[in-house]
Amino acid sequence: MTGPDALPARRRQVADRTKGFLPDAEADALRAAAADARPGLWLEIGTYCAKSTVHLGHVAETVGAHLVSLDHHHGSEENQPGWEWHDPTLLDPRTGRLETLPHARHTLHEAGLEGSVSLLVASTQQVAPWWSSPLEFLFLDGNHTEEVAQHDYATFARHLTAGALLAVHDVFPDPRDGGRPPWHVVQRALGSGAFEQVSVTDSLRILRRTDERWADGAAR
Repeated sequence: MTGPDALPARRRQVADRTKGFLPDAEADALRAAAADARPGLWLEIGTYCAKSTVHLGHVAETVGAHLVSLDHHHGSEENQPGWEWHDPTLLDPRTGRLETLPHARHTLHEAGLEGSVSLLVASTQQVAPWWSSPLEFLFLDGNHTEEVAQHDYATFARHLTAGALLAVHDVFPDPRDGGRPPWHVVQRALGSGAFEQVSVTDSLRILRRTDERWADGAAR
């Protein structure tokens, strides 16, 4: 593999040993999509330990973009104790809370991406009132509850410029395969008339914003 989406062996090793939920095929598709995005500001929602951040950050560095990765670093609902995707090794013994920020920082340091990626430590609800920067790439992979998934789409997708790319992870058309909120987000985006689907790789959907109209039909 050559080109901006080709992940060097050292960074691939870092990504492979980093905790996360991005299979190789989806990681490759995410990088390929990002390589087609314009330089500028990119936003990832849902850092966790920065596995996907390595993949996106590498392409951002290569094409001259800058990636902001947004997460409060206390885990989503499904990462909490008693849930399926809980990892007890990520608990802070002093607070008893999930704490992924040190792991994400270590991952970016190991990958040599600290100059191309900025970690924004906050919830999307905290950032929503003041975010105003236009985006060329948006990756939605944060909290998958219906309320938060819809909030994240409504808040940040409006900042995508015409021609910019929207990636949505964990999209399952069949409810037997996984949760529905990311699927609902994709259907909302396509139904708005402001996006077209570019590719599907397992649970990863890539959409392109086709014009400046927002989902409600209003101008951006």
